[in-house]
Amino acid sequence: MSPNATESAPAIELNCTPFDPRFPNQNQTKHCFQSYLDFHRCEKIKGEGDSVCQFFKNVFTDICPNGWIEKWDNQRAEGIFPGKI
Repeated sequence: MSPNATESAPAIELNCTPFDPRFPNQNQTKHCFQSYLDFHRCEKIKGEGDSVCQFFKNVFTDICPNGWIEKWDNQRAEGIFPGKI
């Protein structure tokens, strides 16, 4: 292929967590935890799989370490999760 030929490259859509003025600092620990809580509260109100709740899930999966999410999921399953959902 010649260097002047144009080729249609596949479109890549990158999404990131939008700025939240409640969490202006570099440390996003509170933002992570709050988004986890918001997702589960939303599902409790709207029902599992609701598209509105997907925003919160996308946020916490983007900014929370996987180990924390697994730990919190286990704690919720055992009934010892420290947050109010």
